[in-house]
Amino acid sequence: MSKVLIIEDEVAIAELEKDYLELSDFEVTIEHNGAEGCRRALAEDFDIFVLDLMLPDMDGFEICKRIREVKNTPILMVSAKKEDIDKIRGLGLGADDYITKPFSPSELVARVKAHLARYDRLVGSGMAQNDIFEIRDIKIDKSARRVWVRGEETQFTTKEFELLVFLAEHPNHVYSKQELFQEIWDMDSVGDIATVTVHIKKIREKIEMNTNKPQYIETIWGVGYRFKV
Repeated sequence: MSKVLIIEDEVAIAELEKDYLELSDFEVTIEHNGAEGCRRALAEDFDIFVLDLMLPDMDGFEICKRIREVKNTPILMVSAKKEDIDKIRGLGLGADDYITKPFSPSELVARVKAHLARYDRLVGSGMAQNDIFEIRDIKIDKSARRVWVRGEETQFTTKEFELLVFLAEHPNHVYSKQELFQEIWDMDSVGDIATVTVHIKKIREKIEMNTNKPQYIETIWGVGYRFKV
């Protein structure tokens, strides 16, 4: 049974999320305080975090940052704030997804399932061993989930790694943001285009010598992105 940690200060919302997730056979733990939620997230083993943005004692941004320093566990950030800057900041800190209140509890469950299914496929025992490939100055070890850029190992979040691998494995093919969102996040892209944009930006910062003149991930204006070889 997959374990979910909900860090949410609004009791009614947290209990509603818990009820729907438990109906789908998840084991759910709730923390209403940011600092205590962060402590449990770091100290205990969970399969996914559902993290509210506005929390007492410690906000979701800080919790996300601390989790990402030590864990690749999927993070679904939840907020009543609709501004793109908050979504961009959360995704930039390593959140895998961002959902805006109010939302359907069934949508939350669907997103949790999608992230867990994809994460399990990528880190599961069925992954081929020694699956290593190199493209110019980038070396990717899929089985170990490690990346070297110009000879130096570089850390990627779960979704950054998945997106980089997908594009690198399909060179010279142009993908729209909608197609990339559906492929990497396993769900409809309506309202979530910023998610792809932020992840592409973060990947470029890690692999490109000059992000203004990318040599790997090229923007095809009005269409999407392609990985050049």
